[in-house]
Amino acid sequence: MADSRAAVVTGGSRGIGRAIVERLCRDGVDVVFSYASGVDAADEVVRATGGRATAVAADLTEPDAAEALMARATETLGGLDILVNNAALRFTPTPLADTDPETYDRVLAVNARAAFTTIRYAARHMRDDGRIVNISTLNTVRAAPGIAPYAASKGAIEQLTAVAAVELGERGITVNTVSPGATDTELLRDTNPPERLAMIPALTPLRRIGTPEDVADAVAMLLGPDARWITGQNVRASGGLT
Repeated sequence: MADSRAAVVTGGSRGIGRAIVERLCRDGVDVVFSYASGVDAADEVVRATGGRATAVAADLTEPDAAEALMARATETLGGLDILVNNAALRFTPTPLADTDPETYDRVLAVNARAAFTTIRYAARHMRDDGRIVNISTLNTVRAAPGIAPYAASKGAIEQLTAVAAVELGERGITVNTVSPGATDTELLRDTNPPERLAMIPALTPLRRIGTPEDVADAVAMLLGPDARWITGQNVRASGGLT
C-alpha cells in the first residue's frame, strides 16, 4: 500500500464519513477508517470501495483508542499522508440546564479529545506535505438550542486546526477545517423535527439540503495538490447557509 497516499478517516461507516472514504478511494488513496458500532455498515463501505478501504472498530470514548487506531492504521498502510477527523458522538438535543456532565464528557471525548490525539500522532508520524482536515459544523457560528456539548467540542476542533496549521506548516503539512451546514444524514434527521428540516432549503441560497457527497468533495479539494497553499482555514460547506 505504501506506493499510494495513505489516509485515516475517523467515523467512516456512515453519512459524511462514508462519503469521504468512498471519494478518497475513487481518487486512488488507500484508507483505514474507524467505526464505533455497526459492523454491517462498515463492511458495506469496504465492499463499495472494492476492498481499498479497511475498517477498524474503535470506541473513541476510551482514552487509548485513538492512539491505538492511528498506530494500527499506519502499520497497515505503511505510512500516513492524510488524516480526516470526522467521528462525532450521536446525541439527544437537551437544554444546557438539563445536560449532565457525563454526557458533556462523552461528547468531548469523541469529538475533541480523539481529534487532539490523532493530530498529535500525525504531528509525529505523518510524512512531509501531508494533509489534515477536521470536520466541524456551522453551529459554531450559527447557534442552535440543545447542542451545547456538540458545539463546544467542534469549537475545540477549530482551534486545534489553527494551532496545528502553524506548528506543522514548515513541513508542508496543511491543516484545515470543513464546516458542513445542514447535510442529509441520520444525525440531522434524528436531531431535527420534520418541520425544521422543511424550512432549510428556503434559508439556503442553493435552495436544498446538502448531501454527504457535497461535503466529501470539499474535503477532497483540501486534500489534493491544488490546495497546497491553503492552511489554517475553515471552509464552510453549507450551500451558502450562514
